[in-house]
Amino acid sequence: LKERHHFSFPSIFIYGHTASGKTYVTQTLLKTLELPHAFVNCVECFTLRLLLEQILNKLSHLSSSEEGCSTEITCETFNDFVRLFKQLTKAENLKDQTVYIVLDKAEYLRDMEANLLPGFLRLQELTDRNVTVIFLSEIIWEKFRPNTGCLEPFVLYFPDYSIGNLQKILSHDHPPEYSADFYAAYINILLGVFYTVCRDLKELRHLAVLNFPKYCEPVVKGEAGERDTRKLWRNIEPHLKKAMQTVYLREISSSQWEKLQKDDTDPGQLKGLSAYTHVELPYYSKFILIAAYLASYNPARTDKRFFLK
Repeated sequence: LKERHHFSFPSIFIYGHTASGKTYVTQTLLKTLELPHAFVNCVECFTLRLLLEQILNKLSHLSSSEEGCSTEITCETFNDFVRLFKQLTKAENLKDQTVYIVLDKAEYLRDMEANLLPGFLRLQELTDRNVTVIFLSEIIWEKFRPNTGCLEPFVLYFPDYSIGNLQKILSHDHPPEYSADFYAAYINILLGVFYTVCRDLKELRHLAVLNFPKYCEPVVKGEAGERDTRKLWRNIEPHLKKAMQTVYLREISSSQWEKLQKDDTDPGQLKGLSAYTHVELPYYSKFILIAAYLASYNPARTDKRFFLK
């Protein structure tokens, strides 16, 4: 990013799997360094007008922060956006430093007007201002590249968390009434089962919170100590196996899952196979995968005829 008054890259493209820290790192960096920026989520701003107005209004609040009042800006086209952007960045507190526009979930830009993505890539050139556009996405740049000539962005890749990283991050959430070592052992068991089918930190955190009361049950009842990992594992294994069927799906709410665990119903037969050694894809993921495989062998025009029912 260099110094505030230096010209930065016209555009930066950051990509990586979901929940790998892209948005958090970018937001924290811009806030900590107190850099002028407009952060916009492309899911919320699903039309051209909403997107452009959101960016301009956020920059307007930055430029008029001293006066404490500003009128809402309306903007219909990208040409208007360039003109209004030039006016806003003439303000004293934005004039001599890089302004950052961050577009989260940038893959949604591909469904908007054809001139939008090339326009943002060339914004520094079009406005003749010190501006950098940061794109945050879960898909690779090659699936973005417009057919018309565009400036190539500076591409950054956020790799997935390793199992060791996930262990450290999830271990920070340990409840105060239990020791850190006890919770770390639980996270180790959880990752042993789920890491092969799920690397999403948010989903793993949800699963950890959901299944922890069941893991603690023998300790609460006094049937086992915190160090009896074998006994604790035998108690939790069938429940983790059942939970693996609904990864990503959230078929039932957390309260319903807790109620289900309190019942004495059989949580699923393992047929002698450990959940550690037997890798099974989540139930609906299998069908989605099979459907995608079948669809890849048929022309797109037949999808409605084959898959509607």
